[in-house]
Amino acid sequence: MLRWLIGGGREPQGLAEKSPLQTIGEEQTQNPYTELLVLKAHHDIVRFLVQLDDYRFASAGDDGIVVVWNAQTGEKLLELNGHTQKITAIITFPSLESCEEKNQLILTASADRTVIVWDSDTGRQVQRISCFQSTVKCLTVLQRLDVWLSGGNDLCVWNRKLDLLCKTSHLSDTGISALVEIPKNCVVAAVGKELIIFRLVAPTEGSLEWDILEIKHLLDHQDNILSLINVNDLSFVTGSHIGELIIWDALDWTMQAYERNFWDPSPQLDTQQEIKLCQKSNDISIHHFTCDEENVFAAVGRGLYVYNLHMKRVIACQKTAHDSSVLHIAKLPNRQLISCSEDGSVRIWELREKQQLAAEPVPTGFFNMWGFGRVNKQASQPVKKQQENATSCSLELIGDLIGHSSSVEMFLYFEDHGLVTCSADHLIILWKNGERESGLRSLRLFQKLEENGDLYLAV
Repeated sequence: MLRWLIGGGREPQGLAEKSPLQTIGEEQTQNPYTELLVLKAHHDIVRFLVQLDDYRFASAGDDGIVVVWNAQTGEKLLELNGHTQKITAIITFPSLESCEEKNQLILTASADRTVIVWDSDTGRQVQRISCFQSTVKCLTVLQRLDVWLSGGNDLCVWNRKLDLLCKTSHLSDTGISALVEIPKNCVVAAVGKELIIFRLVAPTEGSLEWDILEIKHLLDHQDNILSLINVNDLSFVTGSHIGELIIWDALDWTMQAYERNFWDPSPQLDTQQEIKLCQKSNDISIHHFTCDEENVFAAVGRGLYVYNLHMKRVIACQKTAHDSSVLHIAKLPNRQLISCSEDGSVRIWELREKQQLAAEPVPTGFFNMWGFGRVNKQASQPVKKQQENATSCSLELIGDLIGHSSSVEMFLYFEDHGLVTCSADHLIILWKNGERESGLRSLRLFQKLEENGDLYLAV
């Protein structure tokens, strides 16, 4: 069911006095999303959204259903039923450029220990794979090799025909929580608190079989890894439950930088006390990353942090961006950032330049990346003085999208069709640029009048 509503801002209601949370009034002049469509098809938490093309996306969640939508109109195009338990991962497998048939596949993994491959155009179930010994928690496609990987208690490699090419032995009862591709035919897998580097060996004249080799274990995290993404072709970044952020070299897998001080802990605390305090606060878990050519953006607890790759320091932070943990962030054009949270809100931020004042220095312990490895406090003191007078940036709130009544799990951004959000309230909301939609309605009206000849009569 669809229904049009007019978007509005959040009433401050004295929040600014009780909490450092930034608020914004009804007049959000820089927020383009003033109209919204509520899309109803799911019966449980909607956790995943994946873009299929310029005008379609798919949603999936705990009801085990996959729904394909038109991002422009909000029309439900397909409903894919096949899983008996919640969906744990979803990706698209694009067709090869050399292939004449451009039918894109959707791959879904479920707690029912199956992976189903769907035709995104027809909704047809291409194949169901049910040979897994554990739940598949992550899926990734290696487009260059034309294979896809499934990660659970082991790691499996599959081809487009859905043949199992090779697999690892049992890795861990914890299972693989995240996978990314890195150079040299390698992938990095997050398994609990460690990273494992695997290398894929493709068939050659000497060997017709695929193989997957365990190359290296990286054991620098002290707690479970929650987020893992590529920064660029040369590095990737990981974040843990207790706020450890590590940037890695993607070629030799060495640690380029390490940071864990997301606040200024008391000097009297030893390491174990600090960890215990961090875990109790739950305010420094790194739930998500995004990046562009210049910056890494981190969702840390309830806050947002921007680390500049060239300047090698944090250039902006909003320690309390939301009332609850930030679950997903994405960089938009025009120096804008969007975040969504367990508090049910979606917020739009703008990265603005400012002169850093001595009264509000950038936290020195944060992403302090002058050199490799851990940075001690004494070495960071001269850096702090430099930072206090350095040109920095601020994250300014320019939009607050209030429509969901429960945790917003993630979102998608369409340049032409707006923003799509999904939530634990079982709903999907399609946020529309009000000015653009008004112009399109006027254009359609004039076209209709012209077709009927009414436009000339009116003139």
